[in-house]
Amino acid sequence: MEEKKFDIKSFIGFTLIFGILMWMMYSNQQTEAEKKAQQQKEQAEKEAKSVTKVTPTVAKTTIDSTGKISPEAVAKLGAFAYSETLPSAKETTTVLANNLLSLKVSNKGGYISEATILNEEQFKKGSGKAIQIIKDNNANFNLTLTTKDGKVINTKDLYFEPKLTKEGRNQVLTMQLKTGENQFLEYRYVIKENNHMLDFSIRTQGLENVLNTSKPSDLEWGLKAYRNEKSVTYENRYTELIYEFDGGKDDYLNAASDKEDTAEEVTYVAFKQHFFTSVLLTDTPFKTASFKSDNLVDDDKKDTIFTKNFTAKMPLEFKNGALNYNMNMYYGPTDYDTLTKYDRNLDELISLGWGIFGWINKFVFIPLFGLLSGFLPYGIAIIIFTILIKVAMSPITYKSFLSQAKMKVLKPEIAEIGEKFKNNPMKKQQETMALYSKAGVNPMAGCIPALIQLPFMYASFQFFPSAFDLRQKSFLWADDLSSYDSILKLPFNIPLYGDHVSLFPILAAIAIFFYMKMTTGDQAMQAPQQEGMPDMGKIMKIMIYISPIMMLIFFNNYGSGLSLYNFISNLITIGIMLVIKNYVVNEEKIHAQIQENKSKPKTESKFQKKMREIMEQQEAQKALNQKRK
Repeated sequence: MEEKKFDIKSFIGFTLIFGILMWMMYSNQQTEAEKKAQQQKEQAEKEAKSVTKVTPTVAKTTIDSTGKISPEAVAKLGAFAYSETLPSAKETTTVLANNLLSLKVSNKGGYISEATILNEEQFKKGSGKAIQIIKDNNANFNLTLTTKDGKVINTKDLYFEPKLTKEGRNQVLTMQLKTGENQFLEYRYVIKENNHMLDFSIRTQGLENVLNTSKPSDLEWGLKAYRNEKSVTYENRYTELIYEFDGGKDDYLNAASDKEDTAEEVTYVAFKQHFFTSVLLTDTPFKTASFKSDNLVDDDKKDTIFTKNFTAKMPLEFKNGALNYNMNMYYGPTDYDTLTKYDRNLDELISLGWGIFGWINKFVFIPLFGLLSGFLPYGIAIIIFTILIKVAMSPITYKSFLSQAKMKVLKPEIAEIGEKFKNNPMKKQQETMALYSKAGVNPMAGCIPALIQLPFMYASFQFFPSAFDLRQKSFLWADDLSSYDSILKLPFNIPLYGDHVSLFPILAAIAIFFYMKMTTGDQAMQAPQQEGMPDMGKIMKIMIYISPIMMLIFFNNYGSGLSLYNFISNLITIGIMLVIKNYVVNEEKIHAQIQENKSKPKTESKFQKKMREIMEQQEAQKALNQKRK
């Protein structure tokens, strides 16, 4: 065998080839920077695909390779799997709009996914943005259906087929959840010009053999209420769930804690966000309904996105195997004039007070303020409104001050009686009452005018927080008369007071201090202390200081319109009383009149006679008891 010799040429050739290969492998390696750039490119391509890709729908999985509905989809959705095979089975929205309202209705669930209040400046937030009652999935609307084979279908998870048409000037949108070409559940929306109220209906067609109609289907409606106003505390106080039931009665859920309730024969449900409201009304009353309000404000010292979470559940009854409910939906301001025009008792959404307080607001405050604000700036309108109310009440103020003047004239004689019978309280009371009777003075006359004025004062506490017209209206340093008028932001939070200083409450507190000093102070000095009763004089003196402090604390976060009203009201009252004291009431004439009244024989009324006899009997019984001892 021939021995192989070392071939230098072959070795050199192999080495060159190996070297070339190694160089090519090295030159093709990416640098770290190149690797990073490549990764960024791949990530960008991936994100671009995820953005441009249509949201996957059930339709892509419900159709098998033969083009038929898959058994899995039928097993899950039954006949409703048909709706997932239609071109409308994708997450898109249809817009309904007029000059007041813009709505977006989603294919998925067929419900209103966005509701925006348009145009008016007062319909905007302080930031200038339009108010959106519904946005970013803060609302839900779902109808739970049960099929004959026991499947539970939630409409919020399925796709409706939209069809937008016109009827005259009205826009009509039908949303159909189909089980076949002519078998469907339909939501029908009709929006009209210059209207915050929609026509809305729910009906079924051809589903008698699909649905179990032996029991009602539950309609679930909910809203997570956005904060729209400057003061979350103030707004949340007037954010509430209101419902009408049992032929016109109304009730509400509004508390710091969570609350639930039920009612029968419900005709409307409203989710009120202080100045804006969503309402669902029905022509066919819901036989029963359950409501829940969850408070979402854990700490009102911090910025809060939401105030309350409202939910309502109303069973819908089948008739002749079908659903057929004609309803309405309202998305708009909680404005008295706007709501009353619908003649559906929606004015009950506005807290005007019960009984006489509500009557004062409806028949005096609202018409008068509406008239003034029609041609005057709102701040000036509040001042003129207050002047007119106080001038109308001035005769009552006069009666009150006249009674105080009479009591002041009798004060020396009352003090003399008190000293003479200091050891006999019963006798002291008898003699004091006899003096009042002879002089023709009623010690309660000063209280009665105050009681008459009280309903007007309470009505104002209901009127101003509900006055939508004041929203976003400025006056002097207050940029919004429906909210507080902060002049100084504090770097800390004072319990009950807040983290800012409002000026109108300070002015109102000063005015009420001087008003009470003029009235309560005199009454405290003149009112005789009754045996066994608290010293009212001391209590009244304390109230002179407590009332302004309470005004200062609690009104700091209230609407500045109410504080302005109270400031002007007390200022005018002080002025009226100074005029009465200095130019109308003459104490010398009053004294002369009292002396003349004393000389005249007095005829006792039945009440006075009865009281005198009771006191005489008590005095006789007391004397008898002392004699026995």
